[in-house]
Amino acid sequence: QVQLVESGGGLVQTGGSLRLSCAASGIISSDNAMGWYRQAPGKQREWVATISRGGSTNYAGSVKGRFTISRDNAKNTVYLQMSSLKPEDTAIYYCSPSGANYWGQGTQVTVSS
Repeated sequence: QVQLVESGGGLVQTGGSLRLSCAASGIISSDNAMGWYRQAPGKQREWVATISRGGSTNYAGSVKGRFTISRDNAKNTVYLQMSSLKPEDTAIYYCSPSGANYWGQGTQVTVSS
């Protein structure tokens, strides 16, 4: 049974930073491309970043240069370091294996102006 547990969200001021974590069980994160996604109120879920099996990364244009995705294979955990946060980054953030329909409960990120 695949379980994904996101954590690390919170309330932060514009320009602040947060690091999100995604602990995976029932799946080896290093064997899969892993992605972060987000859903803002009233909007569809959107892709944020992906880290491939080989460690290469890709980012949505809106977060490129501000967010960094990484993984700790020993902990079966994927991270999203977020810096220079903006109010438009406010959303529930989720991680998921790329192309798979597994989702955790998400973690809320709120950026105040």
